[in-house]
Amino acid sequence: MKFQELKTFLDEKADQYNHPDFIESDPIQIPHRFSLKQDIEISGFLTATISWGNRKAIIKSAEKMLDYMGNSPYDFVLNFSESDLKPIEGKPLHRTFNGEDFAQFIRNLSRIYREYNSLENLFLIRESESSYYHSLERFRTSFLGEKRHRSHKHVSSTYKNSSAKRLMMFLRWMTRRDNKKVDFGIWDQLPQKYLSIPLDVHTGNISRKLNLITRKQNDWKAVEELDLILRKMDSEDPAKYDFALFGLGVAREF
Repeated sequence: MKFQELKTFLDEKADQYNHPDFIESDPIQIPHRFSLKQDIEISGFLTATISWGNRKAIIKSAEKMLDYMGNSPYDFVLNFSESDLKPIEGKPLHRTFNGEDFAQFIRNLSRIYREYNSLENLFLIRESESSYYHSLERFRTSFLGEKRHRSHKHVSSTYKNSSAKRLMMFLRWMTRRDNKKVDFGIWDQLPQKYLSIPLDVHTGNISRKLNLITRKQNDWKAVEELDLILRKMDSEDPAKYDFALFGLGVAREF
């Protein structure tokens, strides 16, 4: 397809899949259960962290985490005691993300929310930046802290050339603003025009079939390659095309 034909096609697919019905079968349904900003952030971040594999399994595992937190994530993060975490630490949760990882994430979140009102503060980009490449690494450093822990492997590093798919998906959820109400758009200090696609195996494969990227690895260099063409298609909201690429993959139209 020529550029304009491809843009028209992807615009139509983005509009088709960026619809409230999308919420019902997607992990984004978890933060949609809340109205308090901090509850949305915490449940969204934890859900995005375990978002690999089958979507039904992801949702089920996220619901386990909510149950452990009494379905009040922000209150739990601020008021838990170490004795509250003991029953969690020995439990399996989602694939390689276990109860020990979850407990450490709770401790990290508690530390951050005692200093900041919102996780948004840790993702702020600087004036000279035009992507979230450095922002994601600054968040990772702040969130994980200095003490080494097995949970560190669950927060990807763009500085190690990771596409940081799960962090980028979380950013999309919190930052994108439109009238469809799938994404929340509650972080207005972060420019959505600098968002990238949460690139994984599925969106990567569809991107290659559509000749959007040529790079074979699903890494940050591929994200940058995809940014170049998607920002030409929509300079203010390039991340909307995540709905198109993901939807095409789920529907198996290719």
